[in-house]
Amino acid sequence: MAHRVCPCWIGYLLASPVRTWLGQDPVKILSSYVREGMTVLEPGPGMGFFTLPLARLVGPTGRVIVVDLQPKMIANLKRRAAKADLLERIDARVTSAETMGLGDIENTVDFTLAFAIVHEFPDAAKFFHEAAHACRPGALMLLAEPSGHVKDKDFAAELEAAATAGLVLKDRPAIPRSQTALLAKQS
Repeated sequence: MAHRVCPCWIGYLLASPVRTWLGQDPVKILSSYVREGMTVLEPGPGMGFFTLPLARLVGPTGRVIVVDLQPKMIANLKRRAAKADLLERIDARVTSAETMGLGDIENTVDFTLAFAIVHEFPDAAKFFHEAAHACRPGALMLLAEPSGHVKDKDFAAELEAAATAGLVLKDRPAIPRSQTALLAKQS
């Protein structure tokens, strides 16, 4: 699959509350996986459509680690988080296309949200390898890819890369306009 990154201007559209009305309600999607005190990883957060609800779900004792290669996305996310009084719960990092730079959080993540992002990475196998190393044994990852962008064969290849990284398929939750998989890091 070709590597492409969502342009920053689309981040404004993706952060719109209209998305919730169209069936992608972050709280409904995430509340059964995320609890207070958890450490959550969200690669490619855009401007924080899921990040701000995640920060509310982890509460004051949890944290959300977000990584994005676009400094403008991170800057806008931080601005929105500060306005919502959630910035202290969010560790926002600018990264590169070569690595997410997660070495300092190895075996600490309880949940990873990979929402509409893996298809943007140049190497899905590397993405899953890095994310799996950041996860504690038994940690969950919700993988969701836009069905309009990611074909069945490409999603199957992502699942194979996840399995090679030690992530096992647990469920296929339903999210509108998405191909999904709930994965768990093997113990």
